[in-house]
Parts: sequence; structure tokens; C-alpha cells
Amino acid sequence: MLPQNTLLHAHKMKLHWFVTLSTLPLLGVLTAFGIMPQTAGLSASQYSVIENIELPLSAAQPSDASVFWRNDRVQRGDTVSELLRRMNVQDPAADEFLRRAPSVRSFRQLRVGRTLLVESDDAHNLLALRYTDNDGNQVQVLKDGASFRVTEQAAETERRVFVQTGEIISSLYAATDEAGLPDSIANQMVEVFGGDIDFHRDLRRHDKFSVIYEMNYLNGESAHQGRILAAEFVNHGRTFSAFYFENSSHGGDYFSPDGKSMRKAFLRSPIEFSRVSSGFSHSRFHPVLNKWRAHKGVDYAAPIGTKVRATADAVVTFVGTRGGYGNVVILEHQRHFQTVYGHLSRFAASLHRGQRVAQGEVIAYVGKTGLASGPHLHYEFKVSGIQRDPLKVALPDGKPISEAQRTAFDESTRDLNARLSLLRNTRIAKLD
Repeated sequence: MLPQNTLLHAHKMKLHWFVTLSTLPLLGVLTAFGIMPQTAGLSASQYSVIENIELPLSAAQPSDASVFWRNDRVQRGDTVSELLRRMNVQDPAADEFLRRAPSVRSFRQLRVGRTLLVESDDAHNLLALRYTDNDGNQVQVLKDGASFRVTEQAAETERRVFVQTGEIISSLYAATDEAGLPDSIANQMVEVFGGDIDFHRDLRRHDKFSVIYEMNYLNGESAHQGRILAAEFVNHGRTFSAFYFENSSHGGDYFSPDGKSMRKAFLRSPIEFSRVSSGFSHSRFHPVLNKWRAHKGVDYAAPIGTKVRATADAVVTFVGTRGGYGNVVILEHQRHFQTVYGHLSRFAASLHRGQRVAQGEVIAYVGKTGLASGPHLHYEFKVSGIQRDPLKVALPDGKPISEAQRTAFDESTRDLNARLSLLRNTRIAKLD
């Protein structure tokens, strides 16, 4: 039988190795506390063992602390040098390369708001630059020895089709917002049905609409305004439908189910969305002259600077100032028709007499020049020199689908028409 001192020494050695092995991954100095097991043979001599155990420092691991990533957005007026400075890059070689190399011309042409991602070292040298160019291509500039290497990956394009329906409770745009319809698509809907529906006066509570539209995406982000493929609008019990149809000779346009053009020769309104502040009248009290006189046009109340559009393809016959009209533009259409746009604040850049303008093209901006008590647009519609009420005059239609294209039109719109019918029936069931 071993002496008691020998037993105590053996237990101490076991405890020493147990603590050492169990704590090797740790750094620094560890104080270990151990209590010997309570046995009958050792009870008279039981005591605590306290030892300081020095642990070796682990080998230092490589650190990424010397590499820095930063991102920023292109701001108005930025130069290459300013962008690099803002991202804490102080690299003359990179500055020179980005300012002059043809392979990164797209970097120098980035639109405001585009995002940049930069990698640099602790000496502020450029290691990598990544960005998406204006066409959606992903560009990468990498440090390659004493120079830089540029790689480009084509944009991933995707076409998505959406379907939305809505009901008007307070206003058109409140309804389109509630339905999740993008503003660009809502504006297109106004243009498509603008020849049949006066969106200034004809809208009624509980009017309904359904829209099938496409949006293009680049690298998962919306890239363009999108386009309506088919739409239906129920206004005061009347249903209007429109389908987009494109052929190789005349481009794309919107047509009713029977092939008639939805595009009238004239837009009902020269302002996208506003309110009529004064209608066509043979006797109206003039707010500036303070007397009764005929008002042979329509006034649209709108803030100064609101865009004014040509209501049809035309030739500009007058741009300038004329009496009570103030700043005015006069357009001539198809020889028998004229339109007049008065009280303007300014004209579109370079607009001049003899210039051809297209329907919907911006020609001027709302103002209050001439005999105007407040900012608004005065609009006249003339037939053979005689003013007619632009809100009531029968407007000529655009060209319908030709007989040669009728079969192709029916085939291309069959599926869209079925979707609109399904939406209509679903909406009715929901209302019931």
C-alpha cells in the first residue's frame, strides 16, 4: 500500500494535466481550482490545490484588416477624382486610368444615383471597383500588377407581366395607388382612354379598371417605364377596352376589340391631369376685364411650370406674345384644324415657327402671362378658323386595323381578351 504523501502527489499531477489539456485553446494565464474527491481514506488530510498555469500564446492568424470596402452613389457634378476622394482612394494610377481608358468610358458616363463598390488597401490604393453601367451591364475593374484589368458581364434582362384591378372611390390616382399600379402605367391608361373618357369631368365613384402590363428588369431591378398590353375601363356603366398591337410597318398602337384605333387624331386635353376652371361659353364675366364677354376656349387650372402637350401632330405657325393671350403657341393640324395655347410661362427649348411636333410632345409650360388672374392654360380648338368647344366637338379617329392585319390582331389579342374577361368576372363575383 502506497504512503499517503505519494497518493497526494499523484492526484496533484493528474489535476495539473487535466487543467492544462482542457484549456490549451485559450490565451493568457488561467488560475485552476480543483478539489480532491472525498474518500474515506483521505478525509483527515483533505485540502484544496491552487496552481497558476502559464498557457502558450496561439500563433497569429492572417488578418483582413488591411482591406477596406466602401460604397457610394454618383452625385450631380461628380468627377472621377472627386468620387475616388470621397471613397478614400488616393491612387494616381487609378485616377489616370479611370479618367482616360476607353474600356471604362461607361464609368465616366454614369447617371446620378448609380452605386459604386470600391476595394482599397491600407495605403489607399485601388484594388477593385465594381459598378452597373447605364445599360445594366456589370463592370469590374481589378488591380493587375502595375495596371488594371476590366471585365464586363452583360445585363440579365427579364420581362414580367402584371395584372392589377381597381375601383375609384375618391380620385383616379388614389385608386391606382391603392391597386399598386405604377404612375407611368396609370398615365398610359389616361392616354389610352383619353379620347373616349374626359378624365377631368367624366369620372364617377365606383368606376372600375383592369390593366395587364409588362415591365422590363435589368439584374432584378426595374429598368423602364413599362407598357400596357391590355386594359379595360368601366366609366359610368360604359365599358371601354384597348389592346396593344404591333406590326412591322406602323409600329405599335392601341385598338378596341373590333380593330378601331383608340388614339384619336386629337387628345381631349393638352395637360395630362388637371381640372377645368372655366369652360367654353358665349357669355362669361371676365375676371380681369370685369365685364361680360365670350370665352371661346377652355381654361385648365394648373401650377406654373406644368407641361403643355400638343394635342395632335402639327406644324407650329406662331410662337411668341399676342395681346391678352400673353405667351402663346398656335399649331396647325391637317389644314382645317388649329389649336391655341395661351398664358404660357415659357416655351419648349428651340420651339420655332415651321417646326413639326408630334401628338403628346411638350411644347410649353403653364403660366399666367397676358390677361390672366392666376396660373392656368387657355386652350382653343378651331375648325376652319371657328372656335369649337374642345370638350364636346367630335374628334376624328385614328387609322383602324387594316384587313390584311386583322387576323394577326385577333390572334395576338385572344389571350389578353380572355384574361380581361376573367378579371371582369372575378371582380363582379367579388362585388356580389
